[in-house]
Amino acid sequence: MHKDDNDNETGTTPEPGTRTRRRLKGLPRRGTVGGILSALLLVAAGGGLVSAASLAPQSPASRQLEAPVAAVPAGSSVGVCPGPARLLEGTPVGTDPQFSPESATAKTTVNAVVLSSSAGVVPGSRLAPLKGSPLVELAKGAVASAPATPSAAAGAPVLLAGVVSQHEVDDVSVLSADARDNRQAAAGAVMNYSAGDGDLRGSAAAACQQPANDLWLVGANTALGRSAVLNLSNASSTPATVSLDLFGAKGPIQAPGSRGLLVAPGTTRSIILAGLAPGQERLSVRVRSAGGPVAAVIQQSMLRGLTPGGVDFIAPGTGPAIHQVVSGIDIQDPAALASLTAKPGFADAGPALQLTVPGSADAVVEIKLFGRDGQKALPGGGVVTAKAGSVTEVSLSRVPAGPYTVAASSDVSFTAAARVTRGLTSDDAADLAWSPASARLGSQHVVPVPRTGDRHLVFGAPEGRAKISYTPITADGKIRTAATADIAGGTTASIKVPGDVDGSPLVGYLVSAAGDPAYGAVLLEQDGTPDISTIAVAPEAAGQEQVPVTLGY
Repeated sequence: MHKDDNDNETGTTPEPGTRTRRRLKGLPRRGTVGGILSALLLVAAGGGLVSAASLAPQSPASRQLEAPVAAVPAGSSVGVCPGPARLLEGTPVGTDPQFSPESATAKTTVNAVVLSSSAGVVPGSRLAPLKGSPLVELAKGAVASAPATPSAAAGAPVLLAGVVSQHEVDDVSVLSADARDNRQAAAGAVMNYSAGDGDLRGSAAAACQQPANDLWLVGANTALGRSAVLNLSNASSTPATVSLDLFGAKGPIQAPGSRGLLVAPGTTRSIILAGLAPGQERLSVRVRSAGGPVAAVIQQSMLRGLTPGGVDFIAPGTGPAIHQVVSGIDIQDPAALASLTAKPGFADAGPALQLTVPGSADAVVEIKLFGRDGQKALPGGGVVTAKAGSVTEVSLSRVPAGPYTVAASSDVSFTAAARVTRGLTSDDAADLAWSPASARLGSQHVVPVPRTGDRHLVFGAPEGRAKISYTPITADGKIRTAATADIAGGTTASIKVPGDVDGSPLVGYLVSAAGDPAYGAVLLEQDGTPDISTIAVAPEAAGQEQVPVTLGY
C-alpha cells in the first residue's frame, strides 16, 4: 500500500512520455536484440504503473458495488381475526362508530390450527385479544411437544397440531405462533359469525389475516340500504398511519378524511365508508399503512326495505396484476336469478365479478368461467373493457348452477373479487359473500374450517392439470390420512367436508398442490337457509428471507 501511494504522489514521478524520450536518447545502439529487450523493460515498467493505479483507492462514484444481502430471521406468525358483525347506532359521519348488539341469536366463534415440526413439537402459540391475557394457549413456548411415540423415537416424521375448536369470541382476536428453525410456524385461523334474526341475519366468515402495509379490498357498497364499515386493526407495538385510496364506478374518489388515519397499537379503528364515498354501488378500497402493519376487513351488510339482504366480511385479495383467479364461486339456478334481479332494488342479488383498474389506462379483460365439466360461455364472449381508475361489474348469472372458478387476464394490472349470493325470492331474507382473488396454491397451506354448516373445498385449475393433496386435521390434534384430487385443466372440483374423521370433529386441512397452477377456497352454506360464506386459502408459511441492505450515511 505504501508503494502504491509513492507511485502516485504528485511531483515524484516525471511524465511518462518525457522520461521515456530521455532514456531512448541515452541508449547505446547494440543491435536489434538490445532494442527489443529495452522496449520490453519499458512496457513492464508501464504495466507496473497501471497496476499500482488500479490498486489505489477510488472515489465512491467510480466503483460498482453490489448491495450486500442480509439473512433476516423468520418472525412470529400472526393472524388477526375480525370481531363479530355489529350494527351501527347513532354514528355521526366521519367519526368512529359506537356499536350495539345486533341479534339475540348471534354467535361468533374461532377455529385455529398450528402445525407441529416433523418431530411433533408444536411451537409456542396462543389465541388472544388485541390487548390482554390469552384466551387459549395452544402450546407453551418452544418446549411444548407431543408425548413420545415409538415412531417418533425411531426418527420417522410425526406431524401433530395445536387446535382451538369453536372458541366463542366477542371482539377482535389474534392467533400468534412462534417461529422455529428460521421458519414461520404453519398456522391458520378462521372466524365464523352467524345470526338467525335481526338486520344482520345471515352468516359471514373470514380467514384471520397476516397484517400488511398495503391491502386491496373489492366489493364495498354504500348505496341506499347498504352499510360498509372498514375495520383497521393494529396488532403490532408500532403506531400505524393509514391512508385510503377509493375507487368507484365513475373513477377515483377524492375524499377528505381519507389520509393520516392513526391506528394505535393494540386497537381497532372503524371507518364508515359512506362518510367518505356515499351512494357508491361499487367501491374498492386500497389501504396503505406507514409504520405498523394493519389487518383490514370491510363489514358489508344490506337491507331491502325491512328484509335482510345479507352480511359479509370483505377480506383483502391479491394486489393489482395482469392475471387474477377467483375460486369458491357457487351459482344458483339462472332462470330464478334472472327473475329476481329484474325486480327494482335487486340488481345486486345475483353473482358478479368486479374489476378495479387503479392505473391510468383502460384494461381489456378476458374472463373465463370454469365449472365441473369445463369452460362456460359468458354473455358478450367474456371480453370487457374496464375503465381506468374505476370499478367495472360483470354479471355471472347466466350459466348453469354449480361451483365455478373465474380466471381473468389483461395487459393492464387490475384487482378482482366475485360476489356470491343466496336466496331466490324477494320476500325472504337473503345472504351474500365476496370471494377475493387469491394466489396460486403451493405446499402446506393450513386451511381451518368452521365446525358447522354445509362445507366444501373448492379447487380450480384454469390450465393444464393439477394434483391437490388435502389432509384432515381433527380436534384431537391428529393429522389424518391424506386424500388427493386430480383436477383437469379448465375445470373446478368441489369436495364435501365431513363432520368428523374417526369420531373426532374435523377442524381443518393441510393442503398442497403440484402440477399446473391451482387455486382454492372454502365454501360455507347452511341447509334450509340462504346463508353463504367464502374463505380464500391463505398463503403458506414463509421461511428465512434474504434482504438487500444499502450501506451509507
